[in-house]
Amino acid sequence: MPYLNKFILEKVQDNFDKIEFNRMCWTLCVKKNLTKSPLLITEEDAFKVWVIFNFLSEDKYPLIIVPEEIEYLLKKLTEAMGGGWQQEQFEHYKINFDDSKDGLSVWELIELIGNGQFSKGMDRQTVSMAINEVFNELILDVLKQGYMMKKGHRRKNWTERWFVLKPNVIYYYVSEDLKDKKGDILLDENCCVEPLPDKDGKKCLFLIKCFDKTFEISASDKKKKQEWIQAIHSTIHLLKLGSPPPHKEARQRRKELRKKLLAEQEELERQMKELQAANENKQQELETVRKKLEEAASRAAEEEKKRLQTQVELQTRFSTELEREKLIRQQMEEQVAQKSSELEQYLQRVRELEDMYLKLQDALEDERQARQDEETVRKLQARLLEEEASKRAELERWHLEQQQAIQMTEAEKQELEQQRVMKEQALQEAMAQLAQLELERKQALEQYEEVKKKLEVATSTTKSWKDKVAHHEGLIRLIEPGSKNPHLITNWGPAAFTQAELEEREKNWKEKKTTE
Repeated sequence: MPYLNKFILEKVQDNFDKIEFNRMCWTLCVKKNLTKSPLLITEEDAFKVWVIFNFLSEDKYPLIIVPEEIEYLLKKLTEAMGGGWQQEQFEHYKINFDDSKDGLSVWELIELIGNGQFSKGMDRQTVSMAINEVFNELILDVLKQGYMMKKGHRRKNWTERWFVLKPNVIYYYVSEDLKDKKGDILLDENCCVEPLPDKDGKKCLFLIKCFDKTFEISASDKKKKQEWIQAIHSTIHLLKLGSPPPHKEARQRRKELRKKLLAEQEELERQMKELQAANENKQQELETVRKKLEEAASRAAEEEKKRLQTQVELQTRFSTELEREKLIRQQMEEQVAQKSSELEQYLQRVRELEDMYLKLQDALEDERQARQDEETVRKLQARLLEEEASKRAELERWHLEQQQAIQMTEAEKQELEQQRVMKEQALQEAMAQLAQLELERKQALEQYEEVKKKLEVATSTTKSWKDKVAHHEGLIRLIEPGSKNPHLITNWGPAAFTQAELEEREKNWKEKKTTE
């Protein structure tokens, strides 16, 4: 069958009936190979199993069906019968499977299905219907089939038909015996299917649109409607992709997977052989290494003795070094403590110097203020002395004028006497003003003495702070007041002017006297 399928049947025309060809081959071999024991399936069902076997078998001689494909076929039959798949029962069957064989022959498969081992509780009719359904799907490429109502194109009446969906066409018959075919719906990638709302008393409607026609169909219920729409949509999608029917594509994937697993198994066996050979080589190497280790162990024992002796010596030496290190560490800790104490003293001295610096700044500020007060008093004294000098000059001028007036004629004496009286009055007034100025000068002198005392106190305070700062390592250099010129002494105390100023005033007085 693999040879016929590959080189002959795939090249025949479309009108060639492959089922009849299979039936001819079945007739040639059935009498010689089919078991004589009674089976729960008919000969027609056995023929269909034989055709399914040719579809699922491996492409090598002798033809067999592997356990994976057996499981796939039994699952499909169980689902078609409406039963539940018993995985544990199949696993038990695989355990009892003959390990010398890779699978079952077609006659063993027919016997397995015919003896009812995996269809217990099912009657012959149910098993026959399940085989027929699987046969239609896998061999006849029937993707879905069932009764539905179809609307006519001419009379527009609704008629019940048996629809059969295949990869590229939908056939519809009068009944499910497929004897009276009424028409077909050719499918391609341009077709589409869509649901329709209920109308004209018909429910569960959907529409199939093709290139030149549209078909209105009514399913029996909503579930059937959705199943048919989904099946037709999937078929059109496969036509667009150019993919084979799902069961053929799945069969090809399973075969490729088995080939891949077989190749991996062979590769694993080859690697195992290589690992076994490598393991033997490693065993020999390990034996050689063991002998070398024994020799090395004897040498290691001698070296261990030497090592222990050396360890004792090193331990003694390390103990001595450790004691010496402890002593050094203790000394270093004492030095650190001493340095810490010195640092604390130094920081305390710095804080004291900072306090002294702040106090010194206050003292310098007091001295600066005293100097400003002294300068103010000195300016006031100079102004009083200048007024006093001007008054004295005016008195001397009046005295000279009086003497000159005495030498004048008698006629002028009376007039001069009057003038003298007036001048004496003026002189008395001037003397009174002079006395007032003298009083003010004394008051200014007293203020000057007070300011001088303050200046002396500030100077002594500054000097004492200067001595303290010099005593504390000379961190701050004092700002000392400048030198003072010696003051002139008058009848009323120290003068508020210098020698040069006095000479300049005397020069001006003489020039004024000469001019008069």
